[in-house]
Amino acid sequence: MEDEILLIHMGGLGDVCLSESTFNSLSLFFSGEIVALGVRRYLLLFSNYFKAVKDIGSKEWLFFFSEEKKGVRWRRVILVGKDRKGLLREALKQYSEEDIVFIDMYPDCKKIHVEDYQLEQLSVYGIPRSKREVIPNIKPLIILYPEKGLRKRKWSFDNFIELRERLREKKIPTLWLRQRELPCPDTEAFEIEDLLELKKFLENRGGMFVSNDSGIAHLAGSCGLYTITIFLDADPEIWHPRGKNISISAEKGVVEPEEVEKAILNVLSTYFP
Repeated sequence: MEDEILLIHMGGLGDVCLSESTFNSLSLFFSGEIVALGVRRYLLLFSNYFKAVKDIGSKEWLFFFSEEKKGVRWRRVILVGKDRKGLLREALKQYSEEDIVFIDMYPDCKKIHVEDYQLEQLSVYGIPRSKREVIPNIKPLIILYPEKGLRKRKWSFDNFIELRERLREKKIPTLWLRQRELPCPDTEAFEIEDLLELKKFLENRGGMFVSNDSGIAHLAGSCGLYTITIFLDADPEIWHPRGKNISISAEKGVVEPEEVEKAILNVLSTYFP
């Protein structure tokens, strides 16, 4: 382990997708000798940047979060996460031969996109930033993904139904990406069962991805789809998906289906006149 770099990423799906350029920069700097530790099903989506991917939910890693001290060390430990009081960094010091690299995951107040915010922190450790540009994969297919709201407010399911009907009336091809907790109006919908399969599906199909602010929207953006994302809570300037994108914010009022339809038609007329 003393020759390996341990990267601990404490984020969800969207956080992991927004960290791809950070992964790319670190992988180049450390010559691919990185073992990634976090939510394994998310990190596996970007396994090309890592020597191995480990699940932080496994009991073998419990010693990081307890008073137990284990006699293992890595050449360097990298932490990408929120550690406002520095308690986790202090606990991790004993496992790192060199000084810990800490990348604050997202800005609390600063108006800067998450990807750029992470990359600008690398210079503190002498690590060159290497932004992973998204290759556009835009096609005249509208993929609709409503997603059920948990912590954040969401644009309603009924709005997505109305948007779908508006697009179908104009004979614009649509595909419904189904979440199990919600009903499905399309017999040809693609159901999310495995994130790696979903990533492969998005890369193969391409298109435009219309959704609420969600981790899946960030995955679609990283796969090159043109994302049109509806934000009801978060700041799109900080949280918009990577790649070609439009953010529609409800900050100044209600977002109507007509507004989203207009955005879709504008993109279609630009790329497929």
